[in-house]
Amino acid sequence: MILPLLSGTSIPQLGFGLWQVEDAARVTETALSVGYRLIDGAAIYGNEVGMGQGIAASNLPRGDLFVTTKVWNDRQGHDSTLRAVAESLDRLKLDRLDLCLIHWPCAARGLYVDTWRALIELRDQGVISAIGVSNFNAAQIDRLTAETGVTPVLNQIELHPRLQQAVLRAAHAARGIVTQSWSPLGGGRSFAHPVVQALARRHDASPVQVILAWHLALGLSVIPRSTRREGLTENFAAARLTLAPEDLVALAELDSGERTGPDPDLFG
Repeated sequence: MILPLLSGTSIPQLGFGLWQVEDAARVTETALSVGYRLIDGAAIYGNEVGMGQGIAASNLPRGDLFVTTKVWNDRQGHDSTLRAVAESLDRLKLDRLDLCLIHWPCAARGLYVDTWRALIELRDQGVISAIGVSNFNAAQIDRLTAETGVTPVLNQIELHPRLQQAVLRAAHAARGIVTQSWSPLGGGRSFAHPVVQALARRHDASPVQVILAWHLALGLSVIPRSTRREGLTENFAAARLTLAPEDLVALAELDSGERTGPDPDLFG
């Protein structure tokens, strides 16, 4: 399953994320052997070297993979962003990225537009195929578009059954932006909910698979994390689970506005 991007490229809907993954080389290679093709990393994770090693060890054609990384907060600004992306590529041992994101807006720093201009330059040079953001709100996205004429192809945000982000998802859809979910399982806080448990029994699936299938049914890109082959396989199998419309209605009732991570308006 793939989703089209404003850049004219496309992104796999289901991928895996490398946040807090220590043995990145092994996990990346294992995930690619399971069938994942979207690999989501970031400079701040400290494991881009291992991520690149896992990509190389897979022996998969580069064109079959979709590789994402992100510019961290302290590297924002035009010239520092150019250097940050070059350093990420060196750690990954790649000559291009499929997607690069501004990791957080850090609005108080006032640098995200300059950072965006640098990413546009790199995109135009062919160093990055598509550019996007993470943890931005609609007003910040609109500022990027207004000042540069370039709209992010994707916004990666915290999104799970307890934080469903309906307003921001609608803003993305109106602008042609893909919504990508980080912390898609919400730290497991919904696994024991009676609705999730009932759907798991009905579909002969795990709570994890029910929640990931919910993301996919909403048209979101989703990047769950696991470090075990069993967990990676369980997550990947969620793509075969089809939820009914009434299942989605039931899951909508879990929304409580509860975050597991920082508030983007206050962080950075």
